This record gives sequence, C-alpha cells and structure tokens, in this order.
Amino acid sequence: MVIELVLFILFLVLAFLISKHFRVNHLPPSPFALPIIGHFHLLSPLIHRSFHDLSRRLGPVFFLRLGSLPCVVVSSPELAKEFLKTHELSFINRSETTAVERMTYNASFAFAPYGPYWKFIRKLSTNELLSGRSVDKFLPIRNQEYMRLIRLLAKKAKACEPVNLSEELPRVGHNIIGQMMLGKYSSASRAEKARLVVREATKIFGEFNFSDFNGIWKKLDLQGFQKRIDATHHKFDALVEEFIAEREELRKKNIDGGNSTSAEEKDVKGFLDVLLDKVEECKSSTENGEVEFSRNNVKGLITDLFSASIDTTSISMEWTLAELINHPEVLKKAREEIDRVVETGRLVGESDLPNLPYIQAIMKETFRLHPPLAFVARKCTQQSKVGKYIIPENTMLFVNIWAMARDPKNWENPLEFRPERFLQLDADDSTNAIDIRGQHFQYLPFGSGRRICPGLPLTMKMLPTLLAIMIQCFDLKVSGAECKNTSNGKVLEMDERPGFTTPRASDLVCVPVSRFSSPIKYP
Repeated sequence: MVIELVLFILFLVLAFLISKHFRVNHLPPSPFALPIIGHFHLLSPLIHRSFHDLSRRLGPVFFLRLGSLPCVVVSSPELAKEFLKTHELSFINRSETTAVERMTYNASFAFAPYGPYWKFIRKLSTNELLSGRSVDKFLPIRNQEYMRLIRLLAKKAKACEPVNLSEELPRVGHNIIGQMMLGKYSSASRAEKARLVVREATKIFGEFNFSDFNGIWKKLDLQGFQKRIDATHHKFDALVEEFIAEREELRKKNIDGGNSTSAEEKDVKGFLDVLLDKVEECKSSTENGEVEFSRNNVKGLITDLFSASIDTTSISMEWTLAELINHPEVLKKAREEIDRVVETGRLVGESDLPNLPYIQAIMKETFRLHPPLAFVARKCTQQSKVGKYIIPENTMLFVNIWAMARDPKNWENPLEFRPERFLQLDADDSTNAIDIRGQHFQYLPFGSGRRICPGLPLTMKMLPTLLAIMIQCFDLKVSGAECKNTSNGKVLEMDERPGFTTPRASDLVCVPVSRFSSPIKYP
C-alpha cells in the first residue's frame, strides 16, 4: 500500500513539473498531462471534434503533448493567419508518418520538406497535370466518366435498384485521376484492382499509429501496423510497376517503329511519360541541374496523387448529395438554375459552370461544413515567436478548419447548410468576397499559401459539373432505415467516422429515379 501511494505521489509530481515546464517556456495554455501518453487521454477518434471541445475550455490556441510530440492547436482565423501567412516559412513543412514514408517510398511530394525537391515536383505536377491548361486537355476523360456513371444510374433507375454511391463516386475519381496520370487502363478488372489497392492505402494513411507519436517506441510495431503497411505497399508497388513497365514497352515500341499513328501509340505521351523522361535525364546527366529523380520518385508521386485526390473528392461529393437530400428546397433552386441555363435535351457540361453560381455555392457550402481535411497540419521548422507565445522547433501545428466553420463569430448560423451565404451581395457583408484559395482564414478547405492543394483547379471543374449532372438527371430516394427522426421529419444521418479525411459514418445508398424518359445529349 505504501509503495502504491509513493508511486502515485511521484506520478503527480512528474505531471506537475511537466505542466510547469510548459508554462515557464511561454507556451499556450495546456490541460493536465499524464506521463508518457501526455494528452492522448483527452482525444476521441474524431480528433477535430476533441480539439473543438478543448478550444471551448482553453481558448482559440492551446498546447498539447501527444506522446513525446509537442503540438499547438489553433481555431481562430486571426491566429490561423499568424501561423500560416505571417510566419508561413516557420510552419511550412509537414510531418511524415510511418505509413507515408513506406507507402510513398520515402519520396513523397505532399509531405516533402519545403526545398528544391518539393519546388521541382510542385512545378512539374502543376504544369503537366494540374494547371488550368492541362485540366482542360483531359476534359474528354472526365466526360467519359460522367457518362459512365449516368448510364449506371439510369440502368439502376430502370430496374428500381439501389446503388451504393459511397463505392461508385470513388470509382469515378479513380478512373479520371488514373487515366490522367497513367493513360488508358488495359482492362476494367485492372482498373478495379487499382481502385481497391488505392483504397487500402488511403485507409492506412488515415489510421492512428501510436508509435508515430513516441520516439522511444518508433521502431516497435505495437499495433501490428507495420505488417499491414508492408502488405499494402507490396500490392501497390506491384501494380505501379505493371503500369510503368507497360508504358516503357509502348515508349520503346514507338522509338523502334518510328512515327506511328495507331490509336494505342497516340496515347503514349502523357504525365507518366513526362516523369519517365525526367528519370532518363537524371540517369544520362552527371550534373543534373535540378534534383535527383529516380523510379522510386515516380512511384511515390503516383501514390501521392492517387491517395490525396480520390478520397477527398468522392467524400465531398457524397456529403453534398446527402445535404441536398436533407434540404429539398436547396435541390429545387439548383435544378431551376440548371433548367434556365441548359437548353432542353442537352446534358450540363463544364462550359456551363460560369453560368451556374448556385451550383458552385452549394459546393463551397459543403467545403465549409464538411472540409475535405478537418485541419491543416504543419511542422515548426525553427523556434518562433507568434504573438506572446514561443513555439519550439519540431512542434506540430493543427489549424482546426472544421471548428472555424462552426464558430458563430465567423459565420452567421454556422450549423445551417445555406449556400446563399456565398451569393450575398450586400455591400456591408464581405461573405460574397470569400473564395476557396486560402486568403480568407475562416475558410480554408484546400489549405493556404505555398502548401495549398495543387488539385484545386481540377476539383472545382469536376465536382460542380458532376453535381449538376446528377441534379439534372436524377432524384435520389433513400430508405427510412438510413434516416433518423427529427422535428423536421426524417433526415439522413450526418455522423462522421474517423479517418485522414472526414467521411460519413454510413454509406450513401440510394435508388435513383430518372427525370427523363429519353436520353439527353452530351455537349
């Protein structure tokens, strides 16, 4: 009994000394921490919600120690601007997890330190794949996938069968991104295999690995996590090698056969070819003027782009459709706008988007309430003084954009799904000036500054168009089992589940009801 009492007293003294140390070092306010685990006991699986609850008690900035990792959490636009703009270069890096390091061959673009390699890959991927010009070049691929989904939904509507949109929407994104990067798939089964492996990878990225937060246990596989990472990595590596080998064979055939005009060889030059050209340049040049670029860098970039784009876009579309099901008055206004802009008998297309402001406002409102990533995560590269606080080097920064979207100080009636807020034209109301490019710090769905998501131009063409097509062509009916009773009647459940992104807790399964008895033409 005496031993237990002594140990308990020592435990309290140690916790007190740790807390005192943090206060003396001019850190933001911090709750009581436990030895070894720090503040992990205060976090639920939905970490952004836990951060939000703590901010109500501790204020818009506070300090946590997660295992051995020091963290600062911010949930106000003013402080977000301080960290992400005023002190951007001090908080410009991201922290790589064990899963990211392994799955991206330790050659990640998204998580690479800010420097020559990151700048080189950013420029390459933006210019050749994600710029406005490149996005326009891949329009036929997107149109093809829009039509594939429409035909599937029409078939289900005719048979009065349900469709799981939580499975079909990622398939659309995967096929678009996959063909933009790798060219045409050789078979539908191969495309499906690629989709499933990518889904495994993105799931692992979003899972919590306790060893990542405890330096002394970094090499220990306490949760059996490393085995799963290795198994998924081997499958992904084999798949990417198949694509690269096939592309290399086509390139060789093209060189050996001269200028061919076959359809297959016309498809040879693409983003993967640009990457393979860079690998060859680095091999042949003894003094590469930019950075080292190997086959592993190619595979790491492919992994990055697949995992970063497919999950976020499909989840955003799923949240949007769920909100429209719950808000039929918004759906009605959106449909009326489409019917005014698009002539009878023609399917809405990307060229119509400038004339569909309400459709775009719906997407922006979804990004506000359900941001693709719940928080912006950065790593402090050097000790910095932000306001009255001194932030040590290697501290993790979390800007809780999910919480800022629900703060009545930033938004009127923040919990309401109201796209009209982005259309207000009152001269005294700056809401209409808010865009998605990271300059308004109460609204950061794609991040801010140099690290803003490079896929923004593609996302803002693809998602509003796909949304408009589905609104134009179908009603979506859900069963009562997927709804809950409220004062306004039955509505879809809108709970979240844990993950790297913030997906809905349950799949969105609907029976599509076609609005047209005869097919309509694509523009």
